[in-house]
Amino acid sequence: MWAYNSIFYQIYPIGFCGAPVHNDGVCVPRIRKLMDWSEYLQTLGVDSILLNPIFESDNHGYDTRDFKTIDCRLGTNEDFKKVCEDLHKHNVKIVLDGVFNHVGRGFWAFKDVQEKKWDSPYKDWFHISFDGNSCYDDGFWYEGWEGHFELVKLNLQNPAVVDYLMECVKYWIDEFDIDGLRLDVAYSLDHNFMRRLRSYTQELKPDFALIGEVLFGDYNIIVNDEMLHSCTNYECYKGLYSSFNCMNMFEIAHSLHRQFGSDQWCIYRGKHLMTFVDNHDVTRLASILTNKKHIPLAYGLLMGMPGIPCLYYGSEWAEPGEKAPDNDYALRPCFEEPKPNELTEFIKKLIRVRQGSDALCNGAYKNVVIQNHQLVFERCSEKERVIVAINAADYPYTANAGELNGTAADLLTGETVTMNGQLELKPYSVQYLKF
Repeated sequence: MWAYNSIFYQIYPIGFCGAPVHNDGVCVPRIRKLMDWSEYLQTLGVDSILLNPIFESDNHGYDTRDFKTIDCRLGTNEDFKKVCEDLHKHNVKIVLDGVFNHVGRGFWAFKDVQEKKWDSPYKDWFHISFDGNSCYDDGFWYEGWEGHFELVKLNLQNPAVVDYLMECVKYWIDEFDIDGLRLDVAYSLDHNFMRRLRSYTQELKPDFALIGEVLFGDYNIIVNDEMLHSCTNYECYKGLYSSFNCMNMFEIAHSLHRQFGSDQWCIYRGKHLMTFVDNHDVTRLASILTNKKHIPLAYGLLMGMPGIPCLYYGSEWAEPGEKAPDNDYALRPCFEEPKPNELTEFIKKLIRVRQGSDALCNGAYKNVVIQNHQLVFERCSEKERVIVAINAADYPYTANAGELNGTAADLLTGETVTMNGQLELKPYSVQYLKF
């Protein structure tokens, strides 16, 4: 699966393109802005782009009105088709946000139910009771997603709904030549629906990637040969930033070993989960880390650990952004153009190293040295062995371990390092050593 060796770049298009927060009905080809960034993405080294909702919606994109029409605030289907062609020319694959659990109140089938009530042929597309009433006084009750009644839950056990959604996915592949889907709130989706989606998309496009949004629980339930190829690794997301903030590298080391270690009880060996330091739903890394000198170290850890790294637009130059109690607008800004800096150059170097390393993309994981302020671990495949060393302290540290023997190439500096059971770590440093 191509996604296992990819570096993703996530963009929230409505915010990125500077579109109005609420759908004003005015068609503006803002989505073409992505073509101004395609060369930057290629230069950065990312080879896959994850686009959050782009289809016609009421407000933020997750309240879909029409799965077959690009949101007018972003432009037309033809505009997006041009964008996809341009991204593919720059060797960037395209993964769209598949919002299949719920739709907006403006969704065409729900509007038919509002008008015709029990006479609507679409009344069974949703979880509706005509014995009650909604908070919008529709004259019937319906299930909203997690109590959000602007998000109308679809009935994924209705074959007509599933057939319609499959038809939409086929349309996206045929029209835009997309390469995969990120499944919104995958933890809420019907398992049979995901099985059908996996088999259906594999028939249409054998290497089509399915990545689920999962916040908790056992990822194996939906990441397997019958359902999804990958899912978001929120456990390691939390461990990543809090290990630096608490100066306790034992936390992330424990999570990584629990998930990918060699012991029989380790739970995700051989799987490629999507890893990240921030995204469109959480406070940005530059705002959540208490010591800003840890920002590059967090990316060093991200690119060295198992998984599929995903960068969130703007964070590669340490853009701040704090999640508000009632909205996420600060997390989803509009940038006129990329603003690369020293951090961006460092991340670019990390990307180049990872993309050229079979061990970092596919190798096994083993903890070598764990201290409060330091973490040294090994990634090993049949082709190579790489030691990743992080020193989060403001002082040098000497790591001691039997694995630190021999001559290795420092993949970040190009220097040759000879070790005899010890490795000298500079303050606030990242090292990738290939044996």
